[in-house]
Amino acid sequence: MATITLQGNPINTNGDLPAVGATAPDFTLTNGELAEVSLSDFDGKKKVLNIFPSIDTGICALSTKAFNEAAKSHPDTMFLTVSADLPFALGRFCGAEGLETVQPLSMMKNRQFAEDYGVSIVDGPLASLAARAVVILNEKNEIIYTELVPEIAQEPDYNSAIAAL
Repeated sequence: MATITLQGNPINTNGDLPAVGATAPDFTLTNGELAEVSLSDFDGKKKVLNIFPSIDTGICALSTKAFNEAAKSHPDTMFLTVSADLPFALGRFCGAEGLETVQPLSMMKNRQFAEDYGVSIVDGPLASLAARAVVILNEKNEIIYTELVPEIAQEPDYNSAIAAL
């Protein structure tokens, strides 16, 4: 269990992020066409998992925009945004903002992703949503970088994440 904060108030996740060097847990998420997507769909590519509570919050929106911009300089990498939002909300946001290089994925059908990656918030007002985190995988799905953002209202360390690529 990890402790993070929401506006300075402690809340907990169900576990810890997977360790750097470990093989990433497989996942099944839902894309904008309501199709299931798994980790193996991105075999052979690096992956940036931008995990957050909801696209309808300012920091989540900022991180999605920032990683969309970074993706333009990394064509060999899939930039995946993962939240509990419905695919429709994620698609609406990305469409309205002209974000075409990130791939939004939803946990709407399966919250196991949050459990397996240790980011499921277990208490407080955001219980059952995902904590803000960044996990980067190499082409072999080995974890090369992780960040559990200590305060939900704080942006991830974009520079360190991109440097890990």
